Amino acid sequence: MINLELGISLFALMIVLIVLRMPIAIAMLLCGALGFGIISGWRPLLGLMAEVPYSRVANHELTVIPLFVLMGQLAAQGGISQTLYRSALAWVGHYRGGIAMATIGGCAVFGAICGSSVATGATMASIALPEMRRYGYSGALATGALAAGGTLGILIPPSIILVIYAILTEQSLGQLFLAAIIPGIIATLGYAAAIWAYTRLYPSAGPSVARASWGTRFRSLKAVWPVLAIFVVVIGGIYRGVFTPTEGAAVGAAATGVLSWTVGGMRLTGMTAAILETARITGMIFLILIGAEFYSSFLALSQLPQALAQWIADTGWPAFAILATIVFIYLMLGCMMDGLAMMLVTIPVFLPLILRLDFGMPHEAVAVWFGILVLILIEVGQITPPIGLNVYVINSMARDVPMTETFKGIIPFFLSDLVRIAIIIFVPATTTWLAGLT
Repeated sequence: MINLELGISLFALMIVLIVLRMPIAIAMLLCGALGFGIISGWRPLLGLMAEVPYSRVANHELTVIPLFVLMGQLAAQGGISQTLYRSALAWVGHYRGGIAMATIGGCAVFGAICGSSVATGATMASIALPEMRRYGYSGALATGALAAGGTLGILIPPSIILVIYAILTEQSLGQLFLAAIIPGIIATLGYAAAIWAYTRLYPSAGPSVARASWGTRFRSLKAVWPVLAIFVVVIGGIYRGVFTPTEGAAVGAAATGVLSWTVGGMRLTGMTAAILETARITGMIFLILIGAEFYSSFLALSQLPQALAQWIADTGWPAFAILATIVFIYLMLGCMMDGLAMMLVTIPVFLPLILRLDFGMPHEAVAVWFGILVLILIEVGQITPPIGLNVYVINSMARDVPMTETFKGIIPFFLSDLVRIAIIIFVPATTTWLAGLT
């Protein structure tokens, strides 16, 4: 019982430290090491400190992370997002709210080669925000669409957070990537529908622009097909076993680099910036993984996950009632914590519990389904106050728009997200169908 109480106390301490803006890795490392030392002794802790940093990082599977990060950085530096945005604008820009819809479409396609929420939102904001403001779009709709559209970067494969989930839970990365495709399409269409509804209620918020000719529309597709080809080759190749996830990431990074150099106009300066930023992001992620290893070791000793699972089982609640409770917890945590921190802190606690419940699916399918659901909840956390990282990033780029206006602009997209969460929960086939194809 003492270990269990220690587990609860240090879990609460870690949440407080993260909310107070302590780096995620340090908070997890501090609480994990402290708890492990109290339970097992300080000498075993020294042994763990000597072993974990090397054993956690010296893993061939982790090489997929810097390669996918590099893929996204090359795309951002190569200006690929500009051509994708222009193509989307040519097709839907003439509708009311069409530029905002084009922004969502550009974010979706760019997310297929980026894998980062903040990078997708910030990159598209530099292109789309001046256009929307020039055509008289309200600050709320312009910044809200960019903040929400950026979240597609972590849902549409390849997703860095999904890669980490696959490594932590030992699930097939290819299946997880396939499982995220349909939810990504639902998200894109849902956001477009939110813009349509918003501009019907407030017509002046999103004026239409001149209709592009059919010739212009079809010519714009020339810029899109190479990106879609990279997506199909990487995701399809991984799933069909043509190459491993690491090899697929290398193929994607190389192809994106060539595309950025030949089409996007990237040169040595941009290449250097992409490599340096990749090194910075990779170092941050690896440090977080080391901290998570310490925390997971302590959590296992405290028996907190097992006790929580047993307590839930003893309540006799239906499986979907328990799932609804977990969803509510994620929505609350999303108001306070970064997405990656949420996943690393909660997956060791919630996944064993979910796997003990009966959802009418095999355990492998439940793990994939729950992973996509968590990813979507992390997405929602990127745009919910008071943290809402995407909201702050986009608002900082729109200095003439008050923060309150940006959060108002998020509301229709947040409602769309709630509908999407319900669809994923009650129609699990939206995630498991593609992943189950052989």
